[in-house]
Amino acid sequence: MASTAEGTQEGATQDGVRRRDWIHIAALSTAGVGGASVLFPLISQMAPSADVLAASTTDVDVSTIEAGQSIKATFRDQPLFVKRLTAEEITAAKAEDGADMRDPQTLEERLGEGNADILVQLGVCTHLGCVPLGAGEGEDKGEFDGYFCPCHGSHYDVAGRIRKGPAPTNLAVPDFAFPSEGVLRVG
Repeated sequence: MASTAEGTQEGATQDGVRRRDWIHIAALSTAGVGGASVLFPLISQMAPSADVLAASTTDVDVSTIEAGQSIKATFRDQPLFVKRLTAEEITAAKAEDGADMRDPQTLEERLGEGNADILVQLGVCTHLGCVPLGAGEGEDKGEFDGYFCPCHGSHYDVAGRIRKGPAPTNLAVPDFAFPSEGVLRVG
């Protein structure tokens, strides 16, 4: 009889372990599904909306810009200055590459690799965020024939490099590329 009692106890222990394992697995699975159903909406709501994704890049048609002409566009709700430099402006800007500047940059660094004459920069003064003049027809271009910030008197050269005034750095050059002939993609 002892062997029958031991056999029954052993079977109960094996069944008990099996039942307990199944209960643990079921509980952990339920908790995992519940956790995922709570986390998914929280994580997915942090994804950028369609209007934000649409504003992440700006395409500008540069095929109609003639040498010496500049246009204003908007990139991420900030003014964007796009200028096609003339041969004279390129020569003058390259001659100033070695000048004593607060934020030294060569013209090639500002134009980017593979770009010979189209200057792309944000039209926001680096002092306090005003919009400099000089990109529009007949606007004051400052002492260095580039851009002039009327708020506090910062003067930039034709390449957007700070030359005089309180602005600490050059006009910012955003990331840009030319995905096709005559099209500039900023962002």
